[in-house]
Amino acid sequence: MAKIDKIKSNIEWLRELFKVLVAILVADVAGISKLYLDNNIGILFYFGVILVVFLSLWILIVAKRIEANINSLEDL
Repeated sequence: MAKIDKIKSNIEWLRELFKVLVAILVADVAGISKLYLDNNIGILFYFGVILVVFLSLWILIVAKRIEANINSLEDL
C-alpha cells in the first residue's frame, strides 16, 4: 500500500507543477503579445519567445510523467 501512496503523492506534486508552468506560460504569452502590439520588439520579446518554447517542452515532459505514473497505478 505504501507504493500506491508514493505514486499518488508524486502525481499530486506533478499536477501542481503543471498548474504553475501553465500559469507562467499564459503570463509569458500575454507579455510577449503586449510587447508585439506595442511594437517593442527587442531582447525581452525574443527572450519571451524562447521561454515559451522551453515552457512548452517542460509542460510536455511533466504531462508524460503524470501519464506514466497513472499507468503505473493501473498495474498495481
